[in-house]
Amino acid sequence: MVDPLLLIGIAVAAIAILLFTVIFLKWPAYLSLLVVSVLTALAGGIAIQDVVPLMIDGMGGTLGSVALLVGLGAMLGGIIERTGGAEVIAHRAAAVLGEKRLAQALLIASGLVAIPIFFDVAFIILVPIIFAFAKAAGHRAPIAIGMPIAVFMVFIHNTVPPHPGVVGSTTLLGEDLMGLVTVLGIALAIPMGLLVHVTGTRIIGSRTFELDPAVQTKYAAAGAAHLDRPERVAVDAAASSAGGRSASGSAGSLSPEAPTAAGASGTGAAGTAAATDGSRPPAGLVVTLILLPIVMIACGTVGTLVFPEGSSAANVLSFIGAPALALLVSTLIAMYLLGIMHGWGKQQISEVMDGALGPAAIVILVTGAGGVFAKVLTETGVGDAVSGLLLSAGVPILLLAFLVALAFKVAQGSGTVATLSAAGIVQGTVLAGDYSSLQVALIILAIGLGSVSLSHINDSGFWIATKFLGLSVADGLRTWTVMTSILGFSAMILVSLVWLVV
Repeated sequence: MVDPLLLIGIAVAAIAILLFTVIFLKWPAYLSLLVVSVLTALAGGIAIQDVVPLMIDGMGGTLGSVALLVGLGAMLGGIIERTGGAEVIAHRAAAVLGEKRLAQALLIASGLVAIPIFFDVAFIILVPIIFAFAKAAGHRAPIAIGMPIAVFMVFIHNTVPPHPGVVGSTTLLGEDLMGLVTVLGIALAIPMGLLVHVTGTRIIGSRTFELDPAVQTKYAAAGAAHLDRPERVAVDAAASSAGGRSASGSAGSLSPEAPTAAGASGTGAAGTAAATDGSRPPAGLVVTLILLPIVMIACGTVGTLVFPEGSSAANVLSFIGAPALALLVSTLIAMYLLGIMHGWGKQQISEVMDGALGPAAIVILVTGAGGVFAKVLTETGVGDAVSGLLLSAGVPILLLAFLVALAFKVAQGSGTVATLSAAGIVQGTVLAGDYSSLQVALIILAIGLGSVSLSHINDSGFWIATKFLGLSVADGLRTWTVMTSILGFSAMILVSLVWLVV
């Protein structure tokens, strides 16, 4: 048996090598995780002939759920983006809440859009809408509306499936808990949406920000949103998207997650413009397609609590509420209702759906490599040694999960890498512990919250939000970093309170 102190030393060395290759050598996260996994396995005493089979086992065990959920989620998000679904939801929310509540309306709409669409793409396609709504609300700069929206969307990206980080950590710690994590993540996002609106008002308030000249010019030329003319917003979105996509490329290159920023839904400016070719989908239909898998998942989760295990009712509801099936059903319906019924041919629909899978494949592979690293940490005992040391020092498992993810996030910027690395370190302790399903789900959320907090200049999300809103690095730290930290730590307090009563 390997000395625990040696295992802790191996953990420190593995983390140091991972950070060095990602930050200084600029290796892709996929490659870095695999190399570090091999070195850790050999250093941890795994027989040389068992290293590669162990890696294959770790990759396969993680990709089962991740490939299904991330792939289907990317397809659903892709077709919603290409048909202009984000724009019509935003406009409809504004029409319902009125012109005096444009910020609140767009925040609600962004929360819905962020569920199926990756943060990078979702925020970029909303930028022209943010400009139009901010102009209509009389703000001197788009940051007043845009920054709370960006922070809220990245919060959802890190805590609600089918996004890759939380899907990967759930797969490692409790694959059958995907539905429960989804329901809890959405429930947690509701008060956080209110909090980000309040904190955004306080932090940004009446302060004057010096915008980048190009963004200032674009904002000055932007037209104000008109609630009686939704097509105005749609046309502006298509026109603005052309510049936005190219800008995201340079920002995204600053992080190992950046390749996903260029379009998790696999589209560019032409894709957004395609949404204006025919009739636009009703907002109610788009919202229904987003909420349908959530409702199905909730039914399955509730069914396991209400009906006896193994009963016919429990089995049927479990089948209906399986996240993969829920997303599959919603994606198939979206293909027909948003595609065929709005004038798209079979070939165009196929291209949209296939295009969504390309960038998503990068995310899936990085998540799979994270699963390999987690498997190695578990099999070598490195994860147990690290978590055991911290637990013996009096750190509760919930706080341990949060702090480990936070440390990885601050050090290297990638939320996916932070989430999966943290899950790998606590995996052995969680699986061996006598924790209820709800407690494991809370641990998974705590990991996601750690990957949200203290986001700064090594995170691609930081650059996407600040560059599209025209902020300097200093102003980005004063707004984005402060607000992501407030949301992450505040949500962690709520999760801890729930932990104390379950």
